[in-house]
Amino acid sequence: MWALARSRLENHRGGRELYDTIRRGVDDDALLAHVVTSGSLWTISDDAGLLGFALVRDDVVEGVFVDQRRRRQHVATTLLRALTTGENPPKDGYALPGDRGMKSLYESLGWKARLLTMRGE
Repeated sequence: MWALARSRLENHRGGRELYDTIRRGVDDDALLAHVVTSGSLWTISDDAGLLGFALVRDDVVEGVFVDQRRRRQHVATTLLRALTTGENPPKDGYALPGDRGMKSLYESLGWKARLLTMRGE
């Protein structure tokens, strides 16, 4: 699931830049182990297995990914609600340009857009 999430991210407008932000200089092959051991990767599963995950560091939701077969079943909403009602809730979240679904998810939690980053090519 991690590899699929990375592939989808890198093929989205702005995704490569976000991936560089997520990597924080960690080697690609070591990144998953790094975020797991740091306690930054939050997962959601059921009896059938892993449904999705969120990467949260420094009070920022850096990414959310849900298995394609489980989308539109409130998996991401359930995961983010659990995170935002937890002991150390995230304060911000990243959404890529044109990712209306992610923006709508954040808005459903009461969050508001407050920063847009523009870059010249």
